[in-house]
Amino acid sequence: MNRTYTPELAPEVLDRLDAYADRFRDDFNRPRQAAYSGVYLQGLILDGDRKSIEPLSRKVTLPAGLEVADLDQALQQFIGQSTWDEQAVGKRYRSTMAETFASPAGIFVIDDTSFPKQGKHSVGVQRQYCGASGKKANCQVAPSVHYVGPKGHYPLAMRLYLPEAWLGDPERLDKAGVPAEHRRALTKGQIALELLDQVRSEGLPGRLVVADAGYGVSGPFRDGLARRGLQYIVGVTDEMVVFTEEPTWEAPGPSKAGGRPRRRSRLKEGTPRPVSLKDLAAKTPLRKVTWREGTRGKLSGRFAWLRVWPGGGWATGDCAGAEPVWLLIEEQADGKVKYALSNLPGRTSRIKAVRLWKSRWPVEQGYQQMKEELGLDHHEGRSWRGFHHHACLVMLAFGFLALEREREERDPARPGKKGVPAR
Repeated sequence: MNRTYTPELAPEVLDRLDAYADRFRDDFNRPRQAAYSGVYLQGLILDGDRKSIEPLSRKVTLPAGLEVADLDQALQQFIGQSTWDEQAVGKRYRSTMAETFASPAGIFVIDDTSFPKQGKHSVGVQRQYCGASGKKANCQVAPSVHYVGPKGHYPLAMRLYLPEAWLGDPERLDKAGVPAEHRRALTKGQIALELLDQVRSEGLPGRLVVADAGYGVSGPFRDGLARRGLQYIVGVTDEMVVFTEEPTWEAPGPSKAGGRPRRRSRLKEGTPRPVSLKDLAAKTPLRKVTWREGTRGKLSGRFAWLRVWPGGGWATGDCAGAEPVWLLIEEQADGKVKYALSNLPGRTSRIKAVRLWKSRWPVEQGYQQMKEELGLDHHEGRSWRGFHHHACLVMLAFGFLALEREREERDPARPGKKGVPAR
């Protein structure tokens, strides 16, 4: 399930790619746009170090009947200016992928990916934390939702994050063609929740969300998942504080000193104060857990899985009455310690929690493939439309490869496969 797969583009594979692209034909405004989408998919999948439009246009084979004097210019216009709706294409893509991969055991993985940029004109670009470089840099950032199921994984949706500097500059937004409905001040977590609502509204099964600390540290984000009836296991940072035993609170009421009545709950005297996750990890015993077999042997680490009560804002009673949650502590091979909070049921075992937490790994590999093999970060346009058109078609290309991999695993010895004689 977790390895990347790029098939040899033999004639029968190209035929399947044409048939796959044809499934989206009705979601384009004109037949010529649909034809260009198939050409673009072919260019993304073909070998090549650079998948921007100019080098891509030099290596593709045009289908019969699609004659164009300047393919480079035609594809530039198709990606950056044509008014085809990537939302409609994306919806059909998700439906297509669900036919093979949807499962009640499916997991939604929320993450973001960054795109280092020069200059200040690409939509959404500014100096901000850039995961691609591991530090602050000039880049674009796009929150995304990915699907991981027993039979495979694939991206579902992504959308660019717009920093405040962009939202406060209507002229800049106009120039980049940002639609009115996206000119709202949203955090990355709020964008991720909107994307999650979008894909779940289409009927995709799954009840668990996994996200890293960039999202999990946000209480409103965790609350948003819980309000949607979803279980989660999300990263947090070591500064977070928790109670290790259920705290006892005094309800709001008259002040003992005769002053103004208290409007907030407060900890009863003698109740232990919360501790930081860093301090808690230092005194918590960890146990070795093996979560799966890797290509180089068993993958294992040291973990703790314990019940805690959220302690954020305890001094002002903000967390009074909070339900207990699970805390996962992971000590990695290099000695780094990671943390995650979860609202999984109280009976959940440590090994199950670890396996769910590690389900993020295929997504990291998927982004690597989309960038290194399919050119997700090779788009050179500056507009909102161009970015999202390109990202949509990269997801379609990834989807085709995921279907080819599933086909290969389902029928590994079919006639005509390399090394397998025809019967």
